[in-house]
Amino acid sequence: MIIWVNGAFGSGKTTLVDELHRRWPAALVYDPEQIGYVLRGIVDVPTGNFQDLRLWRRQVVSMAVGLLEEYERPVLTPMTLANPPYVAEVFGALEEAGVAIHHFFLKVPAEVLARRIDARSVAPHDPERDEAVRQWCRAQIEQCVAAADTLPADTVFLDGERPCRELADEVLTRVGVSVNS
Repeated sequence: MIIWVNGAFGSGKTTLVDELHRRWPAALVYDPEQIGYVLRGIVDVPTGNFQDLRLWRRQVVSMAVGLLEEYERPVLTPMTLANPPYVAEVFGALEEAGVAIHHFFLKVPAEVLARRIDARSVAPHDPERDEAVRQWCRAQIEQCVAAADTLPADTVFLDGERPCRELADEVLTRVGVSVNS
């Protein structure tokens, strides 16, 4: 099974997956963003968004299926996926491969997302790059918030302003996993 934690940048996807993994160490953490970084180092990404590369979407599915087949462990995936055709393509290919997907979306108001993005640093020793990343993330807020209305019907929406422990409790309960907190 894959537990896909979706939401805008700054919604708390990685924080939630880290908490889920802390409680459920048998699960693997798979961040498809890493595939994007690899591709960005190999090929040009004309739009600046590696999700626009068909190869990225294909590789995301291939890696997820491979992890499940090779290691037979659940997979926790923190990844923003907001473009409706890309959601359909990735989730459709996973379903075709027989993968059980539990899709969660962290809903957070746009102004809270902007504050969270402004408060974080991804490249503390490179202020110019740090600000460029924050600007890119802020520019995605509107599309990510709007995506909530276009996601698959079985998506579980979570209030991303709730404490992470509560969110993890809900996710684990919904997927039928009992672990020690």
